[in-house]
Amino acid sequence: MALKQYLSQKLEQRLSPQQIQLMKLLQVPTMELEQRIKQEIEENPALEEGKEETEEDDFDNEEYEAEVEEDFNIEDYLSDDDAEYKTQVRNKGKDDDEKAIPLSGDQSFQERLTKQLQLLFLDDTQYLVADTIIGNLDESGYLNREIEAIVDDLAFSANVMVTEEEVEEVLLRIQELDPAGVGARDLRECLLIQIERKQDGDITKYTAKKILQDFFEEFTKKHYKKIIKKMEISEEDLKEAINEIVKLNPKPGGSMKESSQSFQQVIPDFTVYEHEGQLQLTIHGRNAPELKVSGDYKQMLKGYAEGAKTSKKDKEAVSFVKQKLDSAKWFIDAIKQRQNTLMLTMNAIMNYQKEYFLTGDETNLRPMILKDIAEIVDLDISTISRVANSKYVQTDQGVFPLKYFFSESLSTDSGEEVSTREVKKILSEAIDNEEKRKPLTDEKLANLLKEKGYNIARRTVAKYREQLNIPVARLRKEL
Repeated sequence: MALKQYLSQKLEQRLSPQQIQLMKLLQVPTMELEQRIKQEIEENPALEEGKEETEEDDFDNEEYEAEVEEDFNIEDYLSDDDAEYKTQVRNKGKDDDEKAIPLSGDQSFQERLTKQLQLLFLDDTQYLVADTIIGNLDESGYLNREIEAIVDDLAFSANVMVTEEEVEEVLLRIQELDPAGVGARDLRECLLIQIERKQDGDITKYTAKKILQDFFEEFTKKHYKKIIKKMEISEEDLKEAINEIVKLNPKPGGSMKESSQSFQQVIPDFTVYEHEGQLQLTIHGRNAPELKVSGDYKQMLKGYAEGAKTSKKDKEAVSFVKQKLDSAKWFIDAIKQRQNTLMLTMNAIMNYQKEYFLTGDETNLRPMILKDIAEIVDLDISTISRVANSKYVQTDQGVFPLKYFFSESLSTDSGEEVSTREVKKILSEAIDNEEKRKPLTDEKLANLLKEKGYNIARRTVAKYREQLNIPVARLRKEL
C-alpha cells in the first residue's frame, strides 16, 4: 500500500500543566500537603513561605517595560500587585499553630526476634538458618514459605548446605520465642503452639488442644454437634474449651508490628460545629498556607532588565528566572484554587446533610452521591471525587472521612428515598441483638427489613452484610 499524505481537522481537549497540578493537589490530604509544599519550596527558590510584603518596591516598573524576549514581558514579573497570589483566608481552624506531627517508633518485629536468638545458644550455621527464617516471616508472624525453598535460598545466597530436617529443627527452636505462635505455618499450628505453652494439667486446656489437633475443620465451621458427639463431651465442656481457644492470638506478630510501626495522627481538613442553631464551617489552617513569590528573584529580574542581554548566557539566565517565577505563581494559584474548591465542596456537603450535622442521628443521613454535590457546586464529578478522597471533617459527633456522607438511595414502601446507610444501621442493630445460639439468616434479615418498610432482596442483604464485615449466620453461632 502506497503512503499518502492528507490533512485532517479535529477538536480535542487537553489539560494544561496548571490543571494537572491542581488535580493532583486536590486529592492530597492535609498532612501530605505540608510535605508537598516543602518539596516545592526546596525545588523552586522563587517560592517562599510567609506573608506577602505590602510596601512599594524601590524602583519604577514603567522604566522596564521593554521586552527581554519576544514571548514575555518583564512587567508581568515586576508588578507590585501581588494580592492575587496571597492564600490567606478568614476562616481558619482553631489549631492553626499546630505544627508537630505525632510519631512513635520502635524496633521492628524481625529485630525483636533476632535479639531473642541469643538465648537459644545456636551455632553459626543454625544462627544463619534462624536469621533466614525470621526474614521470611510475614507481618502476622507466619512462615509462608516452604522449607525446601529456604534450603535453596541458603544454598544459593549464602553457600550454606543444610537439609530440610535441620531447617525444621531450627524452626522448632524459633517457635519457642515470644510472642507465642511465631514461626507457625498455618493458623492451626499457631494456636497449638500457644495452647501447649498453657498446658498445666487443666482439663479444659487439654480439651481445647484436642479440638485443635483432631477437629480443627469442624471447629472453624462451627459444627459443634459433631465435636460433642465424637469427643463425647458435654456442651458446657465444649463452651469452656472454645473460650480458651478464642483467647489465643491468631496473629502473634500483629501486636509487635503495631508497636513497631509509626503512627500518624489524622488531622481533620474541616471543622463543622453548631453555633446558635446554625452550622459553621472552617478549614484547617494547614490547607491555607501563606506563600509568596521571592523578592530576591524579582530584584534579579530587574537587574537583567536594566542591563544589556546580548550574550547567550544572559538570555539563559533570564529564561531560568522567568521559569521559576512562573512555576511559583502557578503553584500559589493552585494552592488557592485548592482551598476554594475544598471549601465550596464541603459547604455543599454540610448543607446537604444539615439534619445529620445538627442531630448526629445516622438515620438522618440523606442519600447522596458524587453527582448530587457536583451539580450543586457546578464542578466535574471527578473533582468532587478527588476532594472526598482522604479528607476528614471534625464534627460534634467525632471525626469522619468525607466518603462517610456519600451513600446510595433506596425506596421504602411509602416511596420515600432513604440512604443505604440507614438500612445498614438497622441491619447491624438487628444482628447485634439476635440470639447467638440461633443467629438470623439473610432470609430472616430480609423479612425483618420488609416489616419495617424496606423492600430489599436477600442477595442485597448479603451484600450489605459483607460490606459491614459481618459473617454469615452459621459463623456467628455461639454456644
